[in-house]
Amino acid sequence: MDFGLDDEQRAIVDTVRTFVTRELYPHEEEVERLGDVPAELVTHIRKKAIDAGLHAANMPEELGGGGLDAVGMTLAERELGKASYALQWLVARPSNILQACEGDQRERYLLPAVRGERYDCLAMTEPGAGSDVRSMTTRAVRDGDDYVVDGTKHFISHADKSDFVILFAVTGQEEVRGRTVNLISGFLVDLDSPGLTVVPGPDSVSHRGYHHSELVFEGCRVPAANRLGEEGRGFDLMGEWLGASRLTVAASSVGRARRVFDMTTEWAATREQFGQKIGKFQGVGFQLADMVTELEAAELLTLRAAWKLDQGTMTDQDAAMAKVFASEMLGRMTDRALQIHGGAGLMSELPIERWWRDARVERIWDGTSEVQRHIISRSLLRPLGA
Repeated sequence: MDFGLDDEQRAIVDTVRTFVTRELYPHEEEVERLGDVPAELVTHIRKKAIDAGLHAANMPEELGGGGLDAVGMTLAERELGKASYALQWLVARPSNILQACEGDQRERYLLPAVRGERYDCLAMTEPGAGSDVRSMTTRAVRDGDDYVVDGTKHFISHADKSDFVILFAVTGQEEVRGRTVNLISGFLVDLDSPGLTVVPGPDSVSHRGYHHSELVFEGCRVPAANRLGEEGRGFDLMGEWLGASRLTVAASSVGRARRVFDMTTEWAATREQFGQKIGKFQGVGFQLADMVTELEAAELLTLRAAWKLDQGTMTDQDAAMAKVFASEMLGRMTDRALQIHGGAGLMSELPIERWWRDARVERIWDGTSEVQRHIISRSLLRPLGA
């Protein structure tokens, strides 16, 4: 395997790194202080991203997107991950599931999202259905040419700054191996639809300014023409288009860990106690050694999974291993960084405490660490009949 980057990949890294440094870093303290991204800044960053050719980099060129392959997107996500999530998200990567749009859906949802005219969010999670997606209770009942949707979704990221939601709801049931399971379907729903209310969610300690909302559906009528894919095949749709999202979490965790490590190494090389640089103390130096070793391992594991995705050979186990190791590595990285910075690390004058808080959610969203371990262990045992 060739571990080097080619000229195009190096150009991707340089372009995204320069954009993040110039356009995102300068606004991080403001977003942290306000707990929000001002509307004018949202517009500014989105326009800058489009002008820089970074918008919709994950979408195929024939749709007007950047056409990056999995490795290219992983490199881009790594660099974007270094910045505040509330800001880096504005460099929009429309959900890959929109590529399942057909007919008029392409003109109303897919292509406007690729052009930066409309923005999407994804709604699967419910108060009683997090990791267990099949247990969702939001229902879409066919009524003539419409579906009538009732139910509540929560933890819906950036719904407050989106135009439409990719909704998953129960449309029926079937018997599978002696038990009844829900049949799930996907829908495209405008957020200003009658019967749909967007309610601000509670504050989170991770990623200030990047909000999550509750979506309350009360007799919301959705045209049948807005169904995404076949009725009852939403679970398959999720598996086909959303599996690679774990690589996004892994890549952004690697990027943020690199930023944390660089700052911590500089601190250890300049901070003096007991007449010498603290990095010379074995207790600190050995922590730095462990930090960089885990960081490099997480990056290789993530890039390996992305490379296999481009070859068409990536498995759920590959993505799960990258996600669980990189996200947990970031948690260890930020905790060690805070310890090395001592009391100063807990103060808001330094970004260490923010990175420490932000790291916590990476082990939860897009599949918890426990879910990832279940995927890995199942992949190992099933071929042996266990």
